[in-house]
Amino acid sequence: MSDVTKEKAGGVKFLEVSHVTRRFGGLTAVNDVSFSVNRGDIIGLIGPNGAGKTTLFNLLVGLTKPNQGQVVLDGVSIGGSKPSRIATAGMTKTFQNVALFAEMTVLDNVLVGGLLRHSVEDARALAEKNLARVGLAAIAGKKAGDLSFPERARVEMARALCTGPKLLLLDEVMAALNETEMDALLELIRSLRDNEGLTFIVVEHHMRAIMNLCNRIIVLCFGQKIAEGTPADIASDPAVIDAYLGSSIDTEVSA
Repeated sequence: MSDVTKEKAGGVKFLEVSHVTRRFGGLTAVNDVSFSVNRGDIIGLIGPNGAGKTTLFNLLVGLTKPNQGQVVLDGVSIGGSKPSRIATAGMTKTFQNVALFAEMTVLDNVLVGGLLRHSVEDARALAEKNLARVGLAAIAGKKAGDLSFPERARVEMARALCTGPKLLLLDEVMAALNETEMDALLELIRSLRDNEGLTFIVVEHHMRAIMNLCNRIIVLCFGQKIAEGTPADIASDPAVIDAYLGSSIDTEVSA
């Protein structure tokens, strides 16, 4: 039985997060959070501002160490490991506040991600490939400091793809996108899942995107997981409506 078949049958999970907690002084930013992810999932992570979503992402990729709990990726315990080890193991994230080297070209910004596994020459070829994947091949020579916010977000995604992830955490990559740009990015994410086997966890405030993209959604509030389920389940969950959505919403799931 293949690993994917085992996961679908309820066996070994690709990512297992168990009772993870992170405190900053007297503030508990992430409180005893547990969930699992199968290969090929697109998981949504939602909640109000300050719910702990970005802190949880930082815990997963090693930018912050948990005070307690375990993170296991593909059978290997990585909780508290250095970001470089976790990236090498196959999990990386984009950043909500995109930090590019403004005086460098778009291509040079993206090839930095490829240096994790490749020579400069191979990283450059990989960067060109990933810029084409995110629709930015035409501006490879443009200075990063001259980009619009939607372009910067796509550069950040291309750079993350250059690390060769198995599991990619997307932190607000759809902020400031118009409807057409958002639909194109949703299709890109689905294509990377369907054609290249990538797995995603997506933090996003655009509920139309989350409800149509994700097969499962996790909801955080004040650092705690208050709900987990399908988009339809989450859209009608009274606790989620009260804490975040404000009203029930219609869903048309295409993930």
